[in-house]
Amino acid sequence: MIKYEELKLKDLVKYDEISFYYETTKKYDIEKIDKGLSGFNIKLVDVEFFRKEFDAKTSNWINYFGDLSNWKTYVAYDNNKLIGGCVIATKTPECNMLENREDLAVLWDIRVEKEYQKKGIGQELFNLGLKFCKENGFSQLKIECQNTNPVAVNFYHKQGAELCAINEYAYIDAPNETQMLWYINL
Repeated sequence: MIKYEELKLKDLVKYDEISFYYETTKKYDIEKIDKGLSGFNIKLVDVEFFRKEFDAKTSNWINYFGDLSNWKTYVAYDNNKLIGGCVIATKTPECNMLENREDLAVLWDIRVEKEYQKKGIGQELFNLGLKFCKENGFSQLKIECQNTNPVAVNFYHKQGAELCAINEYAYIDAPNETQMLWYINL
C-alpha cells in the first residue's frame, strides 16, 4: 500500500534515495516563426534514445539556499521504501526561480521511481503540492521542464498549466535542450 506524508526538513537528505532520470525517444521541437515575433511551432518529434540523469543532490539545495524552512516536501512510500517525492519552493529570496515574488511557489522537483510510474503516484504527489500552495495563499505555481522530457510536458499540460516562457539558452551544459516554464493560476 502506498503511503504519502510530509518529509520534515531534518530528514530531507532521504529524498536522494529516489532515483532521478528519464528516458525517451521523443522530444518537443520548438521552431520560431518569424524569429519568434509570430510565435512558435511546437511539435513532438522522434529522436534517438535519450537518457537524462540528474546530479541534483538534496544537500546541494541545503548548501546553496541554506534556509529551506518555507519549502514543503511530500514523499510516497511503498511499505518502508521511498518511491516518489515532490518539493515546493517558496519565499526564498536567493532562489531566482521565485522571481522575488512572495505569491509565487515553484515545483522544485517531482520524481517517481521507474517501476512505480503510471500508477497515479506522481499525480497524488502533485495534488499534495498544489493543495499546499492553495491553502497557503499562493497565486501561482511555476513549473520548469525540458523539451526533451515529453512525459513531463504532457503531465503539466494535463494539470492545466500554461506554457508561458521558452528559453533555448537556459542549459549551458545541455545546448540541445530547451527550458519550458509553465504556470498554474491558483
